[in-house]
Amino acid sequence: MQPASAEGARREPKASGVNLIVGLGNPGRRYAGTRHNVGFRIVEALGARHRIAVNESRFEGRFGAGRIGDVEIAILEPQTYMNASGECVAQALRGLGIDEPARDLLVVYDDVDLPLGRLRIRASGSDGGHQGMRDVIAQLGREDFARLRFGVGRSERGAGTT
Repeated sequence: MQPASAEGARREPKASGVNLIVGLGNPGRRYAGTRHNVGFRIVEALGARHRIAVNESRFEGRFGAGRIGDVEIAILEPQTYMNASGECVAQALRGLGIDEPARDLLVVYDDVDLPLGRLRIRASGSDGGHQGMRDVIAQLGREDFARLRFGVGRSERGAGTT
């Protein structure tokens, strides 16, 4: 998902031609409105804004594909529960022919250590204590892929994120 260089050179063609955006969360009504599911809500909003329906069942998740401008995008919401999201992401990368996650993968998830609404994007890094990211990193065997953390803050009186 890197832009063209300052000189205006085009990116080298990719084997798959697809960028995968994954929103982490937990499936089901019980978790639908929780702060922990902000990853799902962000990718759903992205899909809606660009008319990409995330309604197929693929890779053990909810899936949709379309275009944003001239870029082919796939959106995935793992339905394996947060702490087991990695296998779903690994399946999608294989199934879509994405062989360079450092270039073609973005994972979106909640972060209780960031104030509500604060965003932090990184090209790589550790799981930062997030169990869903821990599983994604473990299943992919690498940390060098982009992640967008959305601050949900700490809940009042020690209530959980779910």
